[in-house]
Amino acid sequence: MSETEYDVVIIGAGPAGYVAGIRASQLGLSACVIEKDKPGGVCLNIGCIPSKALIHQAEVFASASDLEAMGVKVDRSGLDYSKVFKKSRDAADTLSRGVNSLLKKNKVPLIEGEARITGKGEVSLKDGKKVRGKNILIATGSRPKVIPGFEFDDKLVISSDGALMLEKLPKRVFILGGGAIGCEFAHVFNAFGTEVTLVEMLDHLLPLEDSETVGVLEKAFTKRGMVVHTSTKATGMKKTKNGATVSIEGKGGKKEDVETDLVLVVVGRGPNTENIGLDAVGIKTERGFIPVGDYYQTTTKGIFAVGDVTSSPLLAHVASKESEIAVEYIAGHNPAKKVDPMAIPGAVYCEPQVASFGLNEDAAKKQGVSYKKATFPYRGAGKSVAVERSEGMVKVLFDPKTHEILGAHIVGADATELIHELLLAKSSELLPEDIATMIHAHPTLSEAVMESMRAAEGWAIHI
Repeated sequence: MSETEYDVVIIGAGPAGYVAGIRASQLGLSACVIEKDKPGGVCLNIGCIPSKALIHQAEVFASASDLEAMGVKVDRSGLDYSKVFKKSRDAADTLSRGVNSLLKKNKVPLIEGEARITGKGEVSLKDGKKVRGKNILIATGSRPKVIPGFEFDDKLVISSDGALMLEKLPKRVFILGGGAIGCEFAHVFNAFGTEVTLVEMLDHLLPLEDSETVGVLEKAFTKRGMVVHTSTKATGMKKTKNGATVSIEGKGGKKEDVETDLVLVVVGRGPNTENIGLDAVGIKTERGFIPVGDYYQTTTKGIFAVGDVTSSPLLAHVASKESEIAVEYIAGHNPAKKVDPMAIPGAVYCEPQVASFGLNEDAAKKQGVSYKKATFPYRGAGKSVAVERSEGMVKVLFDPKTHEILGAHIVGADATELIHELLLAKSSELLPEDIATMIHAHPTLSEAVMESMRAAEGWAIHI
């Protein structure tokens, strides 16, 4: 292997790494991808894909109540969660193999091994082999954060990785962290009948999302029987014979002990930047992250970093786009600079779904940004009532003078799909009137998007 020098040596085969390899090949560059585990990274193997498979199956199981409403007798007693688990693993394995096939199709070698940068243009594997490249792209991803007192033991206290590997459901689960991952697992556990306690330290679930939008989700979770604590922190944990007692402290110092069978800690992720040889090439991290320039170049010439190892949002689609920009730059093209944080779609796949991009109302107030908002309830779109998914809203912020779209927030059925019409409008510099006057098929949920734009123009019809 040391006889071959690639144009790009990519460390990591997640959504940043494998996309970089394929894009490099498309641009005529020689590239290889080094991966110590399965291709696809966290996203395909212990993240996005298996979790969405679980969410789908949870919703299928929960939909039995819809059949019961028709008079159909449904016996749910035969649930075998190990089969649910197997389906999620089948989905992950299928797509991981698919990544392998895509790399082969594009003539990008996938090298198995744990890589470490050992010099300029040189990457060494644990077995002693060396791989040389004119450029090195670091895409080693991230891992679940650990907090003192709640260290993972993969039995009583688990991370998101452990939650995806459960083959048996607990009767009770305590979820520490009300971000996207915490809310998605709360949705899954609750749908399958587990008692859920969800704790978030900040003042609302999904702290990065618009609080008014999230309020719809919080009401939905509470209605479904989940116990939701916001502005609350976990102060300690004691193991018991059958599980654990978690002590929490809320507003005004109110304290409570919560009995649980399982503790799921999902308070964020940390970058995998240790032990990959950054010191050998003079790269220093900031809070564990690798500083990068406009095209994801590091402070050392010929070395690039993308995805979760940088300080950008820890999202698979962001990592993929960053890798495309970096490789296009390496190939001598003139790509757009760094991903615009205001143009990144966020998506949370609980029920109801939450999706957004750009400025939210909380941030606008804090930053003193002048804005107007337009909202439209899902119940105003006939399709939502017809399919019994009328819980939700579309909310758009726009400039009061120019009517430029500043941000959009959707909570409700298929929100993670609907958000892209608004994002396309934003990226194409369209105004609310452009969507407001465009014919939308009836009945569709996307009519709620159209009506929100009409509300921005002052003439919503169905409210």
